[in-house]
Amino acid sequence: MSSVFPLLAQARYMPLIAILRGLKPEEALDIGQALYQAGFRSLEVPLNRPGAIECIAALVDALPADALIGGGTMLSVEHVEAVYAAGGRLMVSPNCDPAVIRRAVELGMLAAPGVATPTEAFAALAAGAHALKLFPAESLGHGGLKALKSVVPAGTDLWPVGGITPESIGPWVKAGATGFGIGSQLFAPGVSAEQVHERASAYVQAWQAATA
Repeated sequence: MSSVFPLLAQARYMPLIAILRGLKPEEALDIGQALYQAGFRSLEVPLNRPGAIECIAALVDALPADALIGGGTMLSVEHVEAVYAAGGRLMVSPNCDPAVIRRAVELGMLAAPGVATPTEAFAALAAGAHALKLFPAESLGHGGLKALKSVVPAGTDLWPVGGITPESIGPWVKAGATGFGIGSQLFAPGVSAEQVHERASAYVQAWQAATA
């Protein structure tokens, strides 16, 4: 793990990752701009819904260079290569697959695989992961995060994902979280760009308050 990896430094500027499950290509521009204007800089489109690769390409084209765009639910080397070809540079998965992590690292992508145990965490780091997605956060809880933080290398980025609300960000940060992935509480099919902007702004404000 390299704490000076440029894309990780970029993500740390505002380490809130928008998980845009079910995003449609025709709405990617409006949703992406709403998130960017609210302060988000990292966006992932999970690949287990139709049109994900098209959405990633549209977001890459539409947003400024300091936006980090990529895919979620990336389960195979083929997923990594498809997201990279679309311009995505963020690899997020719900699991720890060393082959997937290694391929993302080889391509210069920011690798943030999902882990739930110390065994998975150390396997991910050995494969080159830059950050660890703690999933599902609801099951791990603050105690699980604290225990994991006590054994992984100092400075490891730990991003809980699952059930994160603006109100819960403060307690998670106190437990050791350094960023978050935020899904349906932020975006779901049918939610307007205006609603996304309002929700995103609340998360950004909560993050700033928790880390002031």
